[in-house]
Amino acid sequence: MTVTIYHNRACGTSRNVLAMIRRSGEEPVVIEYLKTPPTRERLKELIAAMGIPVRALLREKGTSYAELGLSDPKWTDDQLLDFMMAHPILINRPIVVTPKGVKLCRPSETVLDILPNPDIGQFIKEDGDIVPPPYRPLVGCAGSPRAIAAPSSALRRR
Repeated sequence: MTVTIYHNRACGTSRNVLAMIRRSGEEPVVIEYLKTPPTRERLKELIAAMGIPVRALLREKGTSYAELGLSDPKWTDDQLLDFMMAHPILINRPIVVTPKGVKLCRPSETVLDILPNPDIGQFIKEDGDIVPPPYRPLVGCAGSPRAIAAPSSALRRR
């Protein structure tokens, strides 16, 4: 099973996502997109697969977004793609591709939605924030779902 991450090693969110992928048991294909940007066609495919507008993939912080006037709604999708091809730092990250989908993983824990094995336990991000283990329903003896966090008295037979 192949998992791919479009990664920027200077980005804490991207590093957290990469660590979560590895914690899930996957060793992803890591594409450092600033060194090896996706082709225009691949970028369009990723955007389509994520189901987001082109503008939603633009990164503002730490980029030339303001200097280029990219907040102006006059720019077409094709023009925005031109800017991203010319300045890959404008592509927001990390983008993760798995058999379950494609996602811009911000915040980092959103990667759990598309990992084949999202059960990574508790995860502590670089900034100290804690990502609790994902909620997983238990199946009761009658087949009805019950929350893991339910008190033990709720799980006793009645």
